[in-house]
Amino acid sequence: MASLIPIFLKEVNNEAATTKKMLERIPEDKFDWKPHEKSMTMKTLAVHIAELNGWVGMALTSDGLDFANNPYEPAAVSNKAELMKVFNDNLEIAQSHLIPEMEGKLHEPWVLRNGDQVLANMTKSEVIRMALNQITHHRAQLGVYLRLLDVPIPGSYGPSADER
Repeated sequence: MASLIPIFLKEVNNEAATTKKMLERIPEDKFDWKPHEKSMTMKTLAVHIAELNGWVGMALTSDGLDFANNPYEPAAVSNKAELMKVFNDNLEIAQSHLIPEMEGKLHEPWVLRNGDQVLANMTKSEVIRMALNQITHHRAQLGVYLRLLDVPIPGSYGPSADER
């Protein structure tokens, strides 16, 4: 069977390059903007995206997460430099844990819960896949936010309409 660690590391690095371009385009004066009353603010969405690579390290070094004992507290950022530090720190966490020695942990169980309520029961590799999917999903949301603000969108998997 092929090793998954190098595949995950390559994907983390490729997606990080695209994510970094998106985060760098966020206008600081629009941190509190949101396209709809049910939407997250630009800053909340951006911080969530910036933190998601941290789930790679968490998955590989724990058996799960219980929100009842560890309520989510987003990183506090007030400018783009702080946002990019959160992004880079979490990227470093992912990269530092995606090492050959972790290959054997990928099929171990990992549970997401809120107290007695089990929200997800999966393998550590599935947690990594979910985190990578979440980055892509929320980055697409961020692209909509930027488009609505007439901020040029960088290409993700080829040139964007703004780069042609």
